[in-house]
Amino acid sequence: MDMIDLRSDTVTKPTDAMCAAMAVAEVGDDVLGDDPTVARLEALGAAMVGKEAGLFMPSGTMSNTVAIRAWTQPGEEVLMDWDAHSTRFEVGAPAALAGVMVRHYRSRAGVPDPDEVASCLQHANLHAPGTTLALLENTHNVAGGTVVPAPVIEAMAAAVHGHGARLHMDGARLFNAAVALGLPAAALCSQVDTVTFCLSKGLSCPVGSVLCGPRDLIDRARRIRKQMGGGLRQAGLLAACGIVALDGMVHRLAEDHANARRMAETLCDTPGITLDLETVQTNMVYLTSAAPAQHLVDALRAEGVLCLALGSRRVRLVTHRCVTADQCRQAAATIARIAVGLPA
Repeated sequence: MDMIDLRSDTVTKPTDAMCAAMAVAEVGDDVLGDDPTVARLEALGAAMVGKEAGLFMPSGTMSNTVAIRAWTQPGEEVLMDWDAHSTRFEVGAPAALAGVMVRHYRSRAGVPDPDEVASCLQHANLHAPGTTLALLENTHNVAGGTVVPAPVIEAMAAAVHGHGARLHMDGARLFNAAVALGLPAAALCSQVDTVTFCLSKGLSCPVGSVLCGPRDLIDRARRIRKQMGGGLRQAGLLAACGIVALDGMVHRLAEDHANARRMAETLCDTPGITLDLETVQTNMVYLTSAAPAQHLVDALRAEGVLCLALGSRRVRLVTHRCVTADQCRQAAATIARIAVGLPA
């Protein structure tokens, strides 16, 4: 059975152009600073988000953790969304590896309220750690792949910078947000101090993220990356894929968004399923199942559709380059048929 894999956009395979680029990539030892393909990727990534410098990372999780460590000292406070990826899916890395205290603000459908963020910022005193860094996630995974608009980012940055703190954007799917808004990625990053974006999701690379920001911060981040075991050697083999992705894969993300929207519109009136069309803004569809989520996921697997249970009743579908529009229509029809028949 050919499976329709909607578990995540991380399951994407490299394109033929990426494999060809890997085969001829000029490489060196990146830890020694002489891999020219990595240097080209870092410069290209930084330019696309409007920052001075970039640093190639093995993963988005490491990239976020390195950014947190680079901006903070142990015992300081980092402010982030209650459902931020760094809170829910990074295995406690801010505490374990950066030694920071984490506090949370609430967002609405992934979009922060800058006034609430401002009210959560703390100055250091005898009793309290000071907030030295805030995080923003765009797109917001748990909220459904929702987009944080540029004016909200600017208002949040003004609050954070007015407090004397820094703002880091977890832009794992930054280019999805940019395509959805019809803006260049740099327009969403102009007011943040650092930003990371993933190459290994909708952009279809096998590995990697890029952390971008001021050159002195990136120099510090490079040392932290090495300490965490993230220094790679002939990393140009992987960076070559990233260059192909940034040069030619961003525009096609609109296809993934359209496929997700069609799936959501098909499923929104299905008995046994509840979903909020307002949150389907990029390449994700989160639905609430009347039946236990894992029961629905298991039944769909038997029918050739892979997805993830992320909660007792919540199921996530993610579109990407490796699933076609026809497969998405087929998956939606299968989900609708299965969901109606499952006992609550």
